[in-house]
Parts: sequence; C-alpha cells; structure tokens
Amino acid sequence: MSSTDTDRRPEPTPGDLLTGWLTGLVRSRDYGQLAALRRPRALTTSHILASSFAPTESQRELFEQVAFLFAVYHRGASQPSYGFGSLGSAVRRVGSPGSRGPKDPGASRLVDRLVSSRSIPWRHLQHAVERLRACDVPPPAWSQLAADLSSWEDRGRPVHRAWARDFHISSYTKKESAK
Repeated sequence: MSSTDTDRRPEPTPGDLLTGWLTGLVRSRDYGQLAALRRPRALTTSHILASSFAPTESQRELFEQVAFLFAVYHRGASQPSYGFGSLGSAVRRVGSPGSRGPKDPGASRLVDRLVSSRSIPWRHLQHAVERLRACDVPPPAWSQLAADLSSWEDRGRPVHRAWARDFHISSYTKKESAK
C-alpha cells in the first residue's frame, strides 16, 4: 500500500516541537528542568534546549519565555496540558462560575493590558498564566502561543485583535455570524 499526498501529516511547527518537549518533561516528571525553566532570564541547559526549537536566532528568547510560561502553569502537575485556542479564549474561561471572561472585571482588565501593549507584555502574560492555573482552567495552546508571540509586532496588530475578539466574542457567536 503506497501513501498518497493526502495521507501525509503536516510538518510539525517549531511551536509543536517545543510543546512536545515540554509536555515530555511533565510526563517524565523531570521537575528539575521544569524548575530551571521557571527561573526567568537564567541561562540554564533547560533554557538553551527550549531556545533551540526557535526557527530563527531572533526568536530564541521568545521560545525560552514560552517555556517559562509553560513551566509556571505546570508547577506541580503530574499530567501535561497542551491547551487549546488562543490566549484570548483561554482568559475567557477565567473567573467564578457566575462571571467568567468579559463578565469578570479582572479578566477584562487583564486582556485590555495584554492587547494594548505594543511590545510583548511578558509580565501580563505571566499574570494571565497564573490566573488560568489558579482558576484550574485549560491554558492556551502552547504552540499557538509561540506562533502568536512570534507575530506580535506584525503590521495591523492581527494577534492583538484576534485575542480581543476571542475574549469578547464566544465561539458560538462567531459560528453563528459566519453563516
């Protein structure tokens, strides 16, 4: 039986490869490397390994920081979470049962701070990940986070707009408006 072009899986992105490595650390309970990743701006073997997944030299620090955010979210975790959706849709899940996402004033302020920043808002991203962890809700897709942050400074600010839209408009509403 021969394989055809339709049977081929797409090549994994650099973010997919980083996510695979990071989730492997959680599965194998390599808490030492995960703890090293939680030390921001440190130059450890773990940081060098995380940065090696970056497709360009200029993105190395970005991949280290995504690994840092992953390690913050997974502190003490025994099962990895690949996450899903954008950071905007992840923060939409934050809050108490009666007031999640846009109905939660803290989540709304957090998203406003994230999307209004011209440079990558690392401090606010850390706060967002810590809120997701505290509320016990799934994180964003780590591979998508790496891709989004790689495009953060693109003209027209498409990542900012997508995160704001994903936070303020439910996926149900988006599907209905597409019809």
